Amino acid sequence: MHFPSPLIEARLIQRYKRFLADVELADGRMVTAHCPNTGSMLGCKPDHARVWLTESDNPKRKLRYTWELVETVPGQFACINTARPNAQVREAVESQQVAELQGYPVCRAEVRYGSENSRIDLHLSGHQARPDAWVEVKNVTLCEEGLGYFPDAVTSRGQKHLRELMAQALSGARAVLFFCVNHTGIKSVRPARHIDPEYGALLVEAVASGVEVVAYRAALARGQEVSGELTLTTPVPVILET
Repeated sequence: MHFPSPLIEARLIQRYKRFLADVELADGRMVTAHCPNTGSMLGCKPDHARVWLTESDNPKRKLRYTWELVETVPGQFACINTARPNAQVREAVESQQVAELQGYPVCRAEVRYGSENSRIDLHLSGHQARPDAWVEVKNVTLCEEGLGYFPDAVTSRGQKHLRELMAQALSGARAVLFFCVNHTGIKSVRPARHIDPEYGALLVEAVASGVEVVAYRAALARGQEVSGELTLTTPVPVILET
């Protein structure tokens, strides 16, 4: 999949109030862009970093631009828009690009489930030989020396999702945690125990309970430049050991 409009390069001035970012366009204009990310964005907002925006012509929008990508260090790129991963994973599953989730003809989004009033990102059904799969999608953008970490901040919501997945696995369904790796520098994914030790411990418990964990990386760049391509192309290992 691709972004909905051509990418526009800019320079990051600051991110603030969670959903706002001031950027400088190539012509020198200063604009405020929507920052579609509620997390800490640790490592994804370097001073004066190159960023890429999409532009909307919707007159009802308060902010014309949306921040999509950032160059975290020279030659490495991350997609910070957390509205993208669910669509990325759904496209990959429906096009049979995810080996672990092939053979499901029906894919539904935002299905209510669980005892903690949750919505699963993707519910897969109709497989001839396997039970329904409940797929929770997480965006991975924190990169430290080639290692990807999740989460980038303490996440009670993420812990709840793991508990819900564990319950599904114990009931006989397939429960899948899908790490959508939206950083070109990440070679493997690990739980960020140094940030949220409870999440790390719970993930190990979830896997022991039957929760499956997979990770695929997006093709965000060609060489040293962004490509505008969001397709998940490369499986990467998930390492639980400390």
